[in-house]
Amino acid sequence: MGKRTRARRDDRPTAAPLDTEEVARLVRAAATEPRTVAERLDELDQVESPQLGVAADLALHRELDVLWTHGWLPVDVVEISRRQLGESATTLVVDAIAAEALRYPAATVHQRWLDQLTEIGAEVWWNSPDPLLEHWAARHIELRRDALAVVVDVLGLFTTLPPLPVIVARPGTAHAVAEHAGVDRKVLKRVRGLLAKAESTQFPDEAEALSAKAQELMNRHAFERAALDARDHVPQEATSRRMWLEKRYFTEKAQLVNVVADANRSRAVSYQHLGFVALVGDELDLEIVEVLSTSLLVQATRAMVASGDGARRGDEERSRGYRQSFLVAYAHRVGERLRAATEVHEEDDRLLPVLSERRQAVDQLFETLFTRTVAKSVSVRSEAGWHAGRAAANTADLGVRRRAVSGG
Repeated sequence: MGKRTRARRDDRPTAAPLDTEEVARLVRAAATEPRTVAERLDELDQVESPQLGVAADLALHRELDVLWTHGWLPVDVVEISRRQLGESATTLVVDAIAAEALRYPAATVHQRWLDQLTEIGAEVWWNSPDPLLEHWAARHIELRRDALAVVVDVLGLFTTLPPLPVIVARPGTAHAVAEHAGVDRKVLKRVRGLLAKAESTQFPDEAEALSAKAQELMNRHAFERAALDARDHVPQEATSRRMWLEKRYFTEKAQLVNVVADANRSRAVSYQHLGFVALVGDELDLEIVEVLSTSLLVQATRAMVASGDGARRGDEERSRGYRQSFLVAYAHRVGERLRAATEVHEEDDRLLPVLSERRQAVDQLFETLFTRTVAKSVSVRSEAGWHAGRAAANTADLGVRRRAVSGG
């Protein structure tokens, strides 16, 4: 007779399935509690894919929403992600921002915010109703758990970012308003194209001719706009932008941006711990500051490296102190040249009322956005670097030189 067996019943209580809100909280907890991240990832890896993807999207949405409220813009989030997390995680950030943008009607999104979406290449390339996680993992050949770990790293960064001054209305709250016009897009495109060629060519005469053409275009446009403002009694307004710089020699490069801003009736504040310079000024002036600063930074770096050509390892020309002093001197001399060029032209009687009102608008916005600022000095440790930097600045193409408005 066969032996009878009795099936065993597992009387252990089974855990109730988690809802999406709870999964999203677990994802965030993994990001904010480093000691338990491995345990959290193991727990999350048991969640079914569709629900986990929805929860990850929800967690990313909530943190991005906080950043928008705290003054961060798409370019800012992408730049800090690239510096802190690397390129792979940054692609996830760009995709998360693209998905986030779909939540807001275009009419409620500020134009500069929309421009930044284009600048970072934020577009929903996957089927938009689907969660991002698995699509991103497949595109970048990542296991689901590894992709989730990237989400956790991104959220961990987001939760540590400090509030910034709000310079653009967050999405969902902006309304169509008339803004003081900046540089005409066609003019700006031509100027940038000319300067890019000037920076890349190996022939000094060609670079000078290209830069001169860029100067002529921008200067004519800038002063024609100022003259029209004076004629039509256009109220002067100020705005703010952020210019991200490379980490290496940040302080010295920020000094160069500062002198360019000062020469163009704008003001600057450095956020060294994050990596950008905040600019305050008239829309048109800030575009000139960005274009000119970008070109001068390229020229300064190239001149700095060239000044050490032929130097051997251990020579002063290859030292950090030499290069820091070079860049400080370069900025100082460029500032002198710019001030000398602008002081004469700002005496045009037709422009004085407009320029005075513009300065007042800039100062008022600056004091509103930055209630506590501290002046910071820079050290010069190499006399040779200082002299080399001034010499290089004497031959730099300033890119934009202010000229008096013609009688016509």
